[in-house]
Amino acid sequence: MTRTYTFDPLPEPVVGPGEFVFAAVGLAHGHIHGMVEQLIEAGATLSLVYDDDAAKVADFVERFPQARAAASEQEVLEDPAVQLVASASIANQRAPLGVRVLDAGKDFFADKPAITTIDDLMAARAAVERTGRKFAVYYGERVHSEAAILAGQLIDQGAIGTVLQVASFGPHRIGTGRPDWFYDPQQYGGIICDIGSHNFEQMLHYTGATDGEIVSSTVANYAHPETPGLQDFGDAHVVLDNGTTGYVRVDWFTPAGLDVFGDGRTVLLGTDGYIELRKYTDITTDNGGGQVLLVNQDGQFRFDATGKTGFPFFGHLIRDCLDRTEHAMTQAHAFTAAELSIIAQRDARVLAG
Repeated sequence: MTRTYTFDPLPEPVVGPGEFVFAAVGLAHGHIHGMVEQLIEAGATLSLVYDDDAAKVADFVERFPQARAAASEQEVLEDPAVQLVASASIANQRAPLGVRVLDAGKDFFADKPAITTIDDLMAARAAVERTGRKFAVYYGERVHSEAAILAGQLIDQGAIGTVLQVASFGPHRIGTGRPDWFYDPQQYGGIICDIGSHNFEQMLHYTGATDGEIVSSTVANYAHPETPGLQDFGDAHVVLDNGTTGYVRVDWFTPAGLDVFGDGRTVLLGTDGYIELRKYTDITTDNGGGQVLLVNQDGQFRFDATGKTGFPFFGHLIRDCLDRTEHAMTQAHAFTAAELSIIAQRDARVLAG
């Protein structure tokens, strides 16, 4: 008899208007829009926005007219109504901002990579310990992907047994009009720390591991000599503390013929089957993204995750901030994913460029 799988109900708002107030500080990356949209969808109230680029603030306020432009970062930090600050500032500025936010008595929610150096990681950990506040990270390729969420629910139901390996592929397209900081590894953190941080978080999440060791990692600038600071390729092999393994490959080589920014895929190997996530596209078909393919002892299955799971992380984060719980993601997990990405980047063998 073929097994059937069930999925959690779609999340609903977890608070009413004005019950949880947040602000946005730092608009350097467009991920801030998805972060803000999903917090609002979960019931949060957006109050203030600040960035030193007035044009970015104007665009943000046009998109979110309920936000009032603050005159300074300090105005946001001193506002007693603000409970959480969300940020997608330049990558190496996120952790220092987070420390200031925590010291101001507020929780912090940063785009990835939230932390780019070991020194900043130590400072963030110390701030959490000192203040008791949360330093949350937007690992969007899992928490903002219905395919990734549905895969987790399948794993929880034993669909592939015990997960043995997570292999993640994160191709991206460079495009045009990138800001100068995008080409400065001191600012963006390097390709493994930047894009790869998503994948280290997924390795930990799907395997249930709490730590890991970087066995090997490489970076290169194979094809962009005009921007020597850009790393257009990176990969890493990880052994996790429960005996499972992970592999990540990230790059900036999405060809022009693809109709999305990258054919991001993740393969989860288990003792009783495997799952493949085709998150953003299912090439040569009209299926679109959000595809989850499962093969196990019962047969072969395809799930279209679109509209099936929603994004429960954001509501959980709001309740965690209010209730001082850890249902969205533990602090240790968020920091360990960052640490693995930083170490893999720091110790990477440079192959070209």
